[in-house]
Amino acid sequence: MTVETISLPQTDPTTPLNCDLAIVGGGIVGATLALTLKDSGLKIKLIEVQSLEKVASRGRSYALSLLSGKIFDSIGVWSEILPQIGKFRHIRLSDADYPGVVTFETADLGTDYLGYVGDHGVILRTLQKAIADCPNIEWLCPAKVVDVKYGEKEAIVTVEKDGMTQSLHTKLVIGADGPRSFIRSLAQIKTQGWKYWQSCITFTIKHTAPRNDIAFERFCYSGPMGILPLPGNRCQIVWTAPHAQAQELLELDKKEFLEKLQERTQGSLGEITLDSDRYLFPVQLMQSDHYTQSRLALVGDAAHCCHPVGGQGLNLGIRDVAALAQVIQKAYEDGEDIGDIKVLKRYERWRRWENWVILGFTDFLDRFFSNQILPIMMIRRLGLRLMMGLPPFKKLALQLMTGLLGKRPLSVNF
Repeated sequence: MTVETISLPQTDPTTPLNCDLAIVGGGIVGATLALTLKDSGLKIKLIEVQSLEKVASRGRSYALSLLSGKIFDSIGVWSEILPQIGKFRHIRLSDADYPGVVTFETADLGTDYLGYVGDHGVILRTLQKAIADCPNIEWLCPAKVVDVKYGEKEAIVTVEKDGMTQSLHTKLVIGADGPRSFIRSLAQIKTQGWKYWQSCITFTIKHTAPRNDIAFERFCYSGPMGILPLPGNRCQIVWTAPHAQAQELLELDKKEFLEKLQERTQGSLGEITLDSDRYLFPVQLMQSDHYTQSRLALVGDAAHCCHPVGGQGLNLGIRDVAALAQVIQKAYEDGEDIGDIKVLKRYERWRRWENWVILGFTDFLDRFFSNQILPIMMIRRLGLRLMMGLPPFKKLALQLMTGLLGKRPLSVNF
């Protein structure tokens, strides 16, 4: 499957581009929202500053929760994504040099898997391919939004494409353009949060371990490490460390870096080799003061960001778009204005507080485990022992991690 087979409809640069919904940001979250509304009767424009090929070429993999898989299934793309991604039936949770390990199994939930791990390109190219068959969805890319004016009845988005400037008249603008969202900044929506003292190094390895269906979350005093299985005896690793230490790890040659990794993983993956470049990014927690205003809604990283521990980031964005799509679809069917703030507040009430729970949970995990303060160490290891011995407590934690707590979209069945 290649994105070269996708043809983009051409528009007359002198004609106003009218639509019901303008989604700014053509990554996984924005594309998922468009596809979730494919049968809504709404005319949708997807605006992306990069080409389809470039936006799909990002070297990154993501944990996908059980709920995210169900949402992808509800829009008809899961059957193509699932054979190409990693799947795990077990989760191992451990704390530094403490010998106890909390083990989660599929039997704890009665499901086939506990989660999935997908390459960015696999997920996004599948979404792009499905969108190409939807007559009500049109790409504008590469194209850049340079201004948005919000009025009582419509928003006017100024788009720069092929050296020409066009005006896009729409009922609703969606900001799906990432943590440094231009749409959010232009609307002067403020954010709360902080930058952590840590950075993350992400990369892919190949290994010789006899099995590849286990996800590891290993907490260390300097920060957590997530190890997520990918097809072909590969793993995506997210290694968190204080900024200076992370930079030193990034600059090590491959041999020294792999020796450090073997030490950290205690040889549990057998022989390992690097299968990708190493990427470093700082970690932050961010929550927008509000997700909506008249004719505007924010989704995904444009609305919130969390620590990568537990692999919750992309899953929150997918849940956002499922909730927003349900709200928009219902309002449209009831004859309401989909850009009216009263409609959009239904989405915000649904998602903002649920996202606070996950943001707080990931922040707690990182701070609680990334230290050597003796009283805290004693409390957290007592907590691990309780989780190992109390199945209801263990199941509750697993439901939170897999997206099974909270309000679910009507389109999703378990």
